[in-house]
Amino acid sequence: MTQRETATPTAAGGIAQAVASVKENIEKVLVGKGGVIELTLAAVLSGGHILIEDVPGIGKTTLARILAKCLNCETGITSAPCDKCGSCIEINEGRFIDLMEVDAASRTKVEDTRELLDNVQYTPTRGRYKIYLIDEVHMLSKQAFNALLKTLEEPPPHAKFIFATTEVRRVPVTVLSRCQRFDLRRVDSATLAGHFQAVAEKENAKIAPGA
Repeated sequence: MTQRETATPTAAGGIAQAVASVKENIEKVLVGKGGVIELTLAAVLSGGHILIEDVPGIGKTTLARILAKCLNCETGITSAPCDKCGSCIEINEGRFIDLMEVDAASRTKVEDTRELLDNVQYTPTRGRYKIYLIDEVHMLSKQAFNALLKTLEEPPPHAKFIFATTEVRRVPVTVLSRCQRFDLRRVDSATLAGHFQAVAEKENAKIAPGA
């Protein structure tokens, strides 16, 4: 985020509460990216894998976690997860057993990928689907991509793969051809300012003019 915000909370603990509220609201509406949840959810449900690409900090992994909630919300598959059921809460808190998050930048080897996929054939323990979220997927080694490709070609119906990358050109064509690609873009300053103003009003906080 390139803009600086200055907030004056009206009550003790207001800063933490305001930050949490901003995060919650951004996750619910994905500011400036209208319709992207519905599009990516439809792509996942059609049997495809998802590759989300853009610059760092744009919301790729946030979108992936929202999709995990969409697919595993206890109210049913929905583009508007409730954020109140056990599955949604566990995903928000990073402890949902059927959401496997991997930072490929630190786990580049083929052994890491094989370990990740060891239990892919087994049905989910807690949710409706197993979600494999691989961030910075372009960092995987050639051998790791080959190991991953075998599963992508014939994935179990309960397994969904979501990839995030900042360098899509480094992802092998054989993997790209099996994914639906979504390019996220930076949100313009005016849209962000309007969103933060709305959150500030909801939280009874004041934002200095020009912040």
